[in-house]
Amino acid sequence: MSITQSEFDLVRKLAFDEAGIVLEHDKQYLVESRLQSLAKQTSHESPSSLIGQIARDIRLKQKVVEAMTTNETTFFRDHEPFEMLKNEILPALIQARQETRQLRFWYAACSTGQEPYSMLMLLAEHFPQLASWNVTHLATDISKDVIAKAKEGEYSQFEVNRGLPAVYLTKYFQKKGLHWKVSDALREQLRFQELNLNRTWVGIPKADIVFLRNVMIYFDLDAKRRIFQQLERTLEPDGYLFLGTAETTLNVTASFQRVAFGRTACYRPAAA
Repeated sequence: MSITQSEFDLVRKLAFDEAGIVLEHDKQYLVESRLQSLAKQTSHESPSSLIGQIARDIRLKQKVVEAMTTNETTFFRDHEPFEMLKNEILPALIQARQETRQLRFWYAACSTGQEPYSMLMLLAEHFPQLASWNVTHLATDISKDVIAKAKEGEYSQFEVNRGLPAVYLTKYFQKKGLHWKVSDALREQLRFQELNLNRTWVGIPKADIVFLRNVMIYFDLDAKRRIFQQLERTLEPDGYLFLGTAETTLNVTASFQRVAFGRTACYRPAAA
């Protein structure tokens, strides 16, 4: 069932005001599709009925905003950034942190968890010496529901078939009915927290490596600048920032410089 133009405009404004998400004028079909699914989940007759209730229901309003986010993700997504980390960045950071023996990772838009679990598997496979270090992993997302799924660490056969090497599946997952569950040893290393990137960040510690991949494309220029400004205070001076393949700091901020490694790149504080 279609929503009206005024209902579409209300959702667009809500998504922008609450999360900085920009929904273009040609995205009404996308909004309708996602609200149709949410209406079924929340026992509303239609998307219009749901929209009519959000002014009186804060939790429902939050669910509408969360429904507008895209949670597409896979294990070892794009592959090259993980190769860069394995071969170049992590060896250099480990050498630089020999005195403190501490590394801090932040997955700023963790979605359903495939990205942080990919990193945990990479570290376990290639950097066993870090087992005696103080290594922390913080995973955040705006959506309570996707954080719950990430924390549970349970994935369908289709999900584990996307990017996950078979040897990792048998080594780091247990079969659970028709699904696969990440081992306790990996799940216990992750700390999860709800976070709206478009708001002031609370409880976010300094980090050596930040993944902010495939989320900046949904913000307008002002929101991007605010986020990079906060990120400048969060990332260590010699730390590394990973954006999505379609994302860049160019014409947004001069606080970060692009560093190329082969066919891929990441970003570092400009003063590094």
